[in-house]
Amino acid sequence: MNKQELIATVANVSGLAKGDAVRAVEAVFDTITAQLKKGDEVRLVGFGTFAVTKRKASTGRNPRTGEPMTIKASSQPKFKAGKVLKDSLN
Repeated sequence: MNKQELIATVANVSGLAKGDAVRAVEAVFDTITAQLKKGDEVRLVGFGTFAVTKRKASTGRNPRTGEPMTIKASSQPKFKAGKVLKDSLN
């Protein structure tokens, strides 16, 4: 399912107009992104938790030349599924 299919499904299930569904889905994504940028986690009970993990700088190798290179520190988004979501899949 891609984003457009998600929006169409939200519109059908909720009875919202497609334009309203677009704004609702975008608002959810934007809110989650904004909270993660601030360093907060987003916990949706029963669904899962979005969080940010920090990766330290490390040394890697250029796959073409084999030369060592520095990989800079970064922040990575992480999602951990909640129990209700896990149980619904089994």
